[in-house]
Amino acid sequence: MAELTKSVAEVIEQLSRLPGVGRKSAERLAYHILRVHESEALALANAIRDVRTNVRYCQDCFNLSEEERCLVCQDARRDQTLLCVVEQPRDLIALEQSATFNGLYHVLLGRIAPLDNIGPDQLTIDQLVDRVRDGEFREIIMATNPTVEGDGTALHISNRLQEMDVTMTRLARGITTGSILEYTNKEILADAISGRQPL
Repeated sequence: MAELTKSVAEVIEQLSRLPGVGRKSAERLAYHILRVHESEALALANAIRDVRTNVRYCQDCFNLSEEERCLVCQDARRDQTLLCVVEQPRDLIALEQSATFNGLYHVLLGRIAPLDNIGPDQLTIDQLVDRVRDGEFREIIMATNPTVEGDGTALHISNRLQEMDVTMTRLARGITTGSILEYTNKEILADAISGRQPL
């Protein structure tokens, strides 16, 4: 009975560890990599190496960046008094694509999820509190996902910031409960951010 070579088996094993990629999909991807021109396969390998080597978290907002500060934080034209708090860098990208927000961001790198053993200390909440304390923000927009965990995270943060002289708002509920910002249509995101409400 024919068996996979060690290298092919290893590629399939590694690909199957990716989110949403099962064993059959991993096999299809592995065979695709073997079929394409060597330069195309190596370009993928190089891109993976480069992203792991070059990309880091912005020192200010924890967005993905190839420099110490991300492009958003470097942009002096943005409103320095507005701060939008999101769970993940992909949520920041989704809001940017709506083209309705021109302030700064803070990426939590997750949400409080006790069932997954994720507490506030595993997120960038302490850095957010320091940033608000030291900054000149007039409004903090909580743009965590409208889920139980996202709402709980927003509540925890609002409690931590309640003594500070800053207005706290939450995205309007044009975004349905249980949805994920990354997959929300641009028009709905634009309505949600322009119609945000007090927290």
